[in-house]
Amino acid sequence: MRFLGVETSLTGRRWVGPGVEMTRAAELLGQRTALPPAVCQVLAARGVPPEEAEGFLVPSLRDLLPDPRSLRDMERAATRFLAAVERRERIAVFADYDVDGGSSAALLLVWLRQLGREATLYVPDRIDEGYGPNEEAMAALARDHDLIICVDCGTLSHGPIAAARGADVIVLDHHLGGETLPEALAVVNPNRQDEDGACAHLCAAAVVFLMLVEAGRQLRAAGGKGPDLMDLLDLVALATVADVAPLTGVNRAFVRQGLRVMARRARPGLTALADVARMETAPTAYHLGYLLGPRINAGGRIGQADLGARLLASSDPHECAALAERLDALNTERRDVEAAVRAAALEQAEARGFEAPLVWAAGQGWHPGVVGIVASRLKEQSNRPSIVIGVEEGIGKGSGRSVSGIDLGAPIQRLAAEGLLIKGGGHKMAAGLTVAEEMIEPAMARLGELLARQGAHLGGPTDLKITGLLMPGAATLDLTERIEQAGPFGASAPAPRFVFTEMKISHARRVGESHLKVSFGDGLGARMDAIAFGAFDSALGPALEGHGGARFHLAGRLDINEWRGRRSVQLRLEDAARA
Repeated sequence: MRFLGVETSLTGRRWVGPGVEMTRAAELLGQRTALPPAVCQVLAARGVPPEEAEGFLVPSLRDLLPDPRSLRDMERAATRFLAAVERRERIAVFADYDVDGGSSAALLLVWLRQLGREATLYVPDRIDEGYGPNEEAMAALARDHDLIICVDCGTLSHGPIAAARGADVIVLDHHLGGETLPEALAVVNPNRQDEDGACAHLCAAAVVFLMLVEAGRQLRAAGGKGPDLMDLLDLVALATVADVAPLTGVNRAFVRQGLRVMARRARPGLTALADVARMETAPTAYHLGYLLGPRINAGGRIGQADLGARLLASSDPHECAALAERLDALNTERRDVEAAVRAAALEQAEARGFEAPLVWAAGQGWHPGVVGIVASRLKEQSNRPSIVIGVEEGIGKGSGRSVSGIDLGAPIQRLAAEGLLIKGGGHKMAAGLTVAEEMIEPAMARLGELLARQGAHLGGPTDLKITGLLMPGAATLDLTERIEQAGPFGASAPAPRFVFTEMKISHARRVGESHLKVSFGDGLGARMDAIAFGAFDSALGPALEGHGGARFHLAGRLDINEWRGRRSVQLRLEDAARA
């Protein structure tokens, strides 16, 4: 439904508002709950009925946490893990090099350390070893350890796990499983083909957390006591947001509670990282996804693969400060590398067109550590699943990101089964692949066919979804805080976007290279401030800066700005249209 008749905004997008059914649902919520209309619009968009509104706004982890034993192999995994702890066996943790892998490893390392045990951390090098367990590393670990726990990887690693002779292997993962499982002692994965999918939205760190919940249960049954798991939820929250897991169900509760834990600044690694990232306010999902996550990932992308996991697991403030500084420097370097690949990939993808069900690009020498980020940028610009591939010596290593409602992992896995890829896997929103250079074109063509069957070509790249209308006088701190109760917002739970109609710009000034600060009002005395990031990358910045007294409809997300102890509401301005 076209909103306010806006067919082409200043950023070239069509505004789409809630339909009749959504509007009626919001009205019903208002009648039965007495919540503010804006909050009701947000709840209606999330499909929350009136009788569940109160519980939704205050989610309980106790009520939403699934029974760990509902996952196959969970009880066996926890029993073997505890046996290794009690017998003081040698334990190794083999982790993926991203935030989810690092957080998963840190959960185990911190939990073990609180019981006076240590474990060996192994994170493979992205370029030299690639994703997941490899035979050489697993065989070496098996020679010196009794138990190897693979986190955020391992579900498809038949050969490497078979190579770990003499050691038991436990897999705690969430990537899509194949028709057969590796011969591990236990493979705990909500995305195994023989699972019912009830927990398919969990990231690997959440699976590890559930294993620790089961371990705690078994400890209590034996008269013992394990570490306080609630104190570990900051790691689960970080991984959930950074791995773009949908912020629904228990994931939402994980992040809500985890942000509270993080705000206590009790974990030296996250505290040091927040300080180098110049985080001056209480942590939010935005901080996890855009400030902390990229810095932790930087080690795996272009630096030393285990830096992120070591930072998250460390209890030494001095070591954490040094690791955080190193990761921050690597993140700056990563941005430079990314910018070059992004420009080339965007030019190539635009030449192919953004109308196809798949947007992709491939180039010689593109750093494999940044192709996933660039794929995210292409996805955001096109509203299409996107793949970016770096080619080296005839082999392409790529990463993909998907849009809501389109499963990318399953088609990637199918391509591998069909022989078009050397290997590939992932989950609905993100996937990785390795492909022979000469097979890139046919593989991408086939992937586009599979994605088209899901309707990937139907989403409009110019659509901007609007939640409802607001006036500056109604956008109070209280209302903004109540809207935030419906969060955190992220994957599968987009932040609400409101439009302020026929606003008069009273002040507009450029900030930095491409941002814009704006003050606006309704002409009746109520005024608001707004910040538009990247405004001068489109017609938005020049139009508002040179407004000439014209009125505009302004679209964006409410935000609480904290400056020198003062809290105020500002609009994170995303788009505008002439009134």
